[in-house]
Amino acid sequence: MIQRRTLLTSAFGLAISTLLPPLTAHAQEGWPRTIRHDAGELTLPAQPRRIVSTAPSLTGILLAIGAPVIASAATTPSILTDEKGFFSQWAKVADERRVEVLYSKLEFDIEAVIAAEPDLLIISATGADSVVQHHAELVAQGIPAIVINYSNQSWQDIAVQLGRATGLESEAADAIARFDSYAADVASSLPPVEGPVSIVGYNIGGSYSISKPKSPQARLLAALGMTVTGLPESLRGQVTRASDFEFISQENLPAAITGDSVFLLRATNEDVEAFLADPVLANLPAVKTKHVYPLGATSFRIDYYSGRQMIDAAARALKGK
Repeated sequence: MIQRRTLLTSAFGLAISTLLPPLTAHAQEGWPRTIRHDAGELTLPAQPRRIVSTAPSLTGILLAIGAPVIASAATTPSILTDEKGFFSQWAKVADERRVEVLYSKLEFDIEAVIAAEPDLLIISATGADSVVQHHAELVAQGIPAIVINYSNQSWQDIAVQLGRATGLESEAADAIARFDSYAADVASSLPPVEGPVSIVGYNIGGSYSISKPKSPQARLLAALGMTVTGLPESLRGQVTRASDFEFISQENLPAAITGDSVFLLRATNEDVEAFLADPVLANLPAVKTKHVYPLGATSFRIDYYSGRQMIDAAARALKGK
């Protein structure tokens, strides 16, 4: 274990020392500071310089605000990731900044966390990448950790929260402003979309769902000038589970989709073809007019990078490119 820790620490140390810009006087103001988070409070003596993320769902937001991430947990490689298991929307940025794999396939490894010697550890409160059950154990090892719930807030809200924890408040504000400006610029170039639109999770792992009008994806389409409609009240009793999307059976899809246009979650052009070919949906207005569009493979969870990719996917579809 000692040899492994030495190797990991050496690799992480190289990444942080060669790529991180020097702290500014402004960034060092206000320390120590106490951070309130989902598992209590943490007092940080100084601005973190070695941040480790156990939550790939949060790593992209950390990278977007310029946080000094030295390592991140990786999920199981799939079409949504690179070969290491880093989500494809931010994997290139992580590689450029030499972010190491903390552990693979979301298989928690406390030895790897200890070896990385983080001065701030990021943990998600919910989701497949959550290791919140190990929070107390990690704290007992002297590791400063905060717990963030990404299930009930936007990436912008999380960016503000992480900005304060990392001393990068202005960088978080800049990332949000850049994102908003990008969305506004794209919106001004799009042809108008007539009538309401539905966002549909179609056959994702055998499930079917309709976005709520206030989901992150719906808010993003609203920023592009569209009006997202949700599940009709008449089908409320058919919902099997709900979050930002309300899950229903396949046979209820025709009644559940009320938009004149349909945007498919986590979808490519092949998914659009499957949707258009589904005999259950043949009488939908959006199918008859072929106003069905993919939101891209990375649209399942919105952060700074996947959000921009979703904007680009919607723009390409509406412009017919």
